[in-house]
Amino acid sequence: MFSKIRSLFSATPDQPAAPQASVPPGHRVYAIGDIHGRLDLFEQLLGLIAADDTARGPADTQLVLLGDLVDRGSDSRGVIERAMALMQSGKVRVLAGNHEEMMLASLEDDEVLRHFLRHGGKETLFSYGLQPEEYAAAKLDLLRERMNALVPASHIAFIGAMENQIICGDYLFVHAGIRPGIALEDQTVSDMRWIRREFLDHTEPHSHVVIHGHTITDDPVTRPNRIGIDTGAFASGRLTAIGLEGDQRWFLESAIDPPAQPET
Repeated sequence: MFSKIRSLFSATPDQPAAPQASVPPGHRVYAIGDIHGRLDLFEQLLGLIAADDTARGPADTQLVLLGDLVDRGSDSRGVIERAMALMQSGKVRVLAGNHEEMMLASLEDDEVLRHFLRHGGKETLFSYGLQPEEYAAAKLDLLRERMNALVPASHIAFIGAMENQIICGDYLFVHAGIRPGIALEDQTVSDMRWIRREFLDHTEPHSHVVIHGHTITDDPVTRPNRIGIDTGAFASGRLTAIGLEGDQRWFLESAIDPPAQPET
């Protein structure tokens, strides 16, 4: 297995350019899409962002994680611990995604736990030390007890304190999107973490250009009213970030190629 890192500096050719939204003068913002337990890609992308930030010169730089740090990939615990460490700088903010919501609710509700396990939660529990044979043998109520014992209280508190929306200049950062026609202060937590078609199909301007994850696409999607950067890291091996400064924007990507298949 080998790794590669690519930088993307333009939208896909058949996509319209987004309007000239901007962040405040002197500020630089990076946002990372859904990590889903891929600590390897996360670490690579952090390195790429650090190098890019240095090359661009001094600025008040902030990093935003767009949620869905957990599930599906093999090291959700490692991703949470890395994010917690990054938060100590005061320059990193983290949004909650629908998978963080499911993870917290699973600590108290067996039916939510059942849903969580079907959508990548099993891998999360393995990353916290649950053994596969335990998982195979245990009933839901026992799995929930083990989950409560294995996930540190500090991680639960960290996830519970994640934000739902962040505004910087003309940009709004949310996990999934917003409901069109509703003021930002009236948006529901459920919509900001779960919405899909009503948001994705809307073509009219919002109050801000929305930077979001949640919906997987092969490449970043640039629309006049939104920019989606979830490139399916857990399955594709590609984790994407967007950089913003003034009215400029650019994309960065970390990637790990799958192992070559033996010749037959």
